[in-house]
Amino acid sequence: MMAFAAAIEPLRAANRLSGESLFAWRLYSRDGDSVRASNGIEIAVGGSIRDDAALDLLLVCAGTPDVGARDKPLAQWLRGVVRAGASVGAISLGAYPLAHAGLLDGRRCALHWENLAAFGEQFPRVRTTTDIFVIDGNRFTCSGGTAGLDMMLQLITDRNGRALANDVSEQFIHPRIRGTQDRQRMAIQARLGVANQKLIAAIGLMESTTGEPRDVRQIAADVGLSPRQLERLFAKYLRASPSRHYLELRLDRARELLLQTAKPILDVAVACGFASASHFSRCYRAVYGHKPSEERSASLGRPDRKPMR
Repeated sequence: MMAFAAAIEPLRAANRLSGESLFAWRLYSRDGDSVRASNGIEIAVGGSIRDDAALDLLLVCAGTPDVGARDKPLAQWLRGVVRAGASVGAISLGAYPLAHAGLLDGRRCALHWENLAAFGEQFPRVRTTTDIFVIDGNRFTCSGGTAGLDMMLQLITDRNGRALANDVSEQFIHPRIRGTQDRQRMAIQARLGVANQKLIAAIGLMESTTGEPRDVRQIAADVGLSPRQLERLFAKYLRASPSRHYLELRLDRARELLLQTAKPILDVAVACGFASASHFSRCYRAVYGHKPSEERSASLGRPDRKPMR
């Protein structure tokens, strides 16, 4: 709902502040029926994928990665909208149905950071980025949450000028319009509450190489520390060893792949730097309290389990 509203409200505000009907919008669902958001709010729509209304821009909003899978009518409708000359885009996981329809092949695509690894595995021809939003020609994608606000403020800027976009931004107590390359996640310093620059650099190296883990001693050397110095910094700021923190980063990525892809468990293990499925399973159970196979077979409706840390 946050991402959905963030894409519509700037347009409403632009109309009100300009005193003109600069933008109009219509909501569609697959079958024309109302849609219940994940927070329980029912949303009425004005059309379905059977409609052939002329569109300038179509944005697909979705909250789960299974939307659009094996849905030929939806894919055909989306491709037809593009053939008719419309721009298309995605809000949050709306990138999945666009990718299933082949409409993001070769394009840069912004996606929520939790889904980047799994999406990249499933759609290797799409150029995923960690940007909060991307406008690649006539393809608009944003990572979800409040990123839709910044994407639409860019649209307002392009069509109606920066002054109006600034006015709209201030209406939503949004003091800075973020650019396409702004980070999705907090900086490591803010996210983990650490200030030591060498420790931040070491964590950054770990986060960028979860697939092929580097030797912790080499990481220490790369940031200008001895292994013992790095151990002390991790103990002081994070109450963990470097190897334990690195392991948990790799397991977090493995969990994303287990929940968001159909990759065999051995392939997930290898992709996250584990030499065998048995070693992966032991480590996974030690952190999460259950095996990878149990994670995958659990019902999608159950609450997320928290790691045992």
